[in-house]
Amino acid sequence: MDARFTDEQDEISRTLRELLGKRCGPDELRAAVDTPAGHDPALWTTLAEQLGLPGLALPETYGGVGCTATELALACEETGRTLAPTPLLATAVLAAPLLLDLGTDAQRAELLPRIASGALTATLAVPGPALATALALTGHDPRGEWAGGGRAGGVQARRAEGGWQLYGQADQVLDGHSAPLLVVAAHAGGFARSRVLLFLVRGDAAGLTRVRQTALDATRPQGRIQLRYAKAELLGDETVDTLPALARLGGTAAACLAAEAVGAAGRVLERTVEYVGQREQFGRPVGSFQAVKHRLADAYVQVQTARSAAYYAAWAAATEATATPSGGTAPEETAGGLALAQALEALRRAAAEGIQLHGGIGFTWEHEAHLYFKRAAGDELLFGPVHRLRAHAADAAHVFEEAGP
Repeated sequence: MDARFTDEQDEISRTLRELLGKRCGPDELRAAVDTPAGHDPALWTTLAEQLGLPGLALPETYGGVGCTATELALACEETGRTLAPTPLLATAVLAAPLLLDLGTDAQRAELLPRIASGALTATLAVPGPALATALALTGHDPRGEWAGGGRAGGVQARRAEGGWQLYGQADQVLDGHSAPLLVVAAHAGGFARSRVLLFLVRGDAAGLTRVRQTALDATRPQGRIQLRYAKAELLGDETVDTLPALARLGGTAAACLAAEAVGAAGRVLERTVEYVGQREQFGRPVGSFQAVKHRLADAYVQVQTARSAAYYAAWAAATEATATPSGGTAPEETAGGLALAQALEALRRAAAEGIQLHGGIGFTWEHEAHLYFKRAAGDELLFGPVHRLRAHAADAAHVFEEAGP
């Protein structure tokens, strides 16, 4: 394995950092999260037209750039640095890979070019706070009971004249209040023979009601969707095995989320180091005190370790499709969850140190240090918690199983 990035990969990071540095400062960030959509459509259009960000990991056949999960993770690292509120995670990381993996030829041809161009955003909706379970990050559920188990609750699908209808509710849907296309996980077939299928629901479908939620992390807008016999289109066909596809998606999503958290952690640490070098107490910079140096050095090591883990997870996700089955646990099965746990822990540590070492101003609403801490806490609520990410990775790798005779 060559750990060095290519010139093209370095260029993606450099160009995106420069653009977001100009277009997504603290003032622009706060203005964007206060809009009804929760992000700046003009910035999203620029990212799509100038950098091809929505289609970065989509094949050129569908108007994409043709890159891999590695490049997508590098892009997420840069958006994480500025906490840029964009539909990148919901659209390019969660929804588009499912459309590519499971969609029919007609569905791919209709939807993927529009996603790649930035004209269409999409998201994945699962019932309740079960996104991490659905992506097999914090547990393995072979029956898909996180989707409702065929009982009351969750989202239920039934055949209707000319298609399908969905009934139920999904909370904590990333960009669920604004995305024109929803990929909804639902149970079909009743209780005895229930199975999880994925459906496409248009944003203007009759019977669909959605509202933006007040989230802990305002830079990660979420919505609640209610489906009352809403018209839906089956993604792919009924022979598709949905749960393995969601688990495959989980590895890529975890790598991208880990890279995003590492970008945020690195940025808040940079700002803290810069501040303690300027702020004086007792006639000398705060950063010159040994206790402060030790705390920041520990945070730096934690961030750099998390960055290495995130890069490895991205490499593992990118090589998953071409990996030869070995009969054991493949790296991508555990790398994503472990990298995400380490990155979220590093972000929480770096953000907490940033708040405290900024002194009184670090605790104010006007300063952006609290936004980084809320990103760590919000992501742990959605995709964690950290101890469950690690526990599931250990179970998948059979770490605590007794050796045979």
